[in-house]
Amino acid sequence: MRIGILGRGNIATALGAGWRAAGHSVVTGARTGPVSLTEAARFGEVTLLAVPASAVVSVLDHVPPGATVIDCTNDLSGHPYARITAARPDLQVVKAFNLSHDSVWRLPSRVFGGRPLVVPLCGPPAAVSVVRPLVAALGCTPVDAGGPSQAALLESTAAFAIGLWFQGVDAQAILQPLRADDGADLLTR
Repeated sequence: MRIGILGRGNIATALGAGWRAAGHSVVTGARTGPVSLTEAARFGEVTLLAVPASAVVSVLDHVPPGATVIDCTNDLSGHPYARITAARPDLQVVKAFNLSHDSVWRLPSRVFGGRPLVVPLCGPPAAVSVVRPLVAALGCTPVDAGGPSQAALLESTAAFAIGLWFQGVDAQAILQPLRADDGADLLTR
């Protein structure tokens, strides 16, 4: 798949390297440099928004109408997904890759304790189906976590986990795996 990445920061380089290693064609664009934001966005069948959340709306003019876009941004003071979809309702936006630090994407494997990392995807079903193989290409398990209305929950989950990490708490420890028959008990409590 052809992937255009807007931004050249840590998450852009980490995900870009992983996708290149998996055989995808990746072009990274920035405001300054050999490849412009517009060139990168027009190259991609999918465009990754990997700029600071404060700049995400300002780069949307570079993305062609109707494009499938991955929003991996986090903003502890708001919801970038809602700002993106309000500014460009013509885009097919999927919230993904925002729960893990860039260092996770640089690892040779994203399998922990024998379990592949799960990457929740929130967005329109057709766009989620386009992004799902990009998650699998990184050795992770894609999970359809719901439509666009669920993106705010995914962003809030990231904000909550980041807050715990800054306190020195292992956020992963709060989400232990369940056996198949345990799930029903949770719903009746």
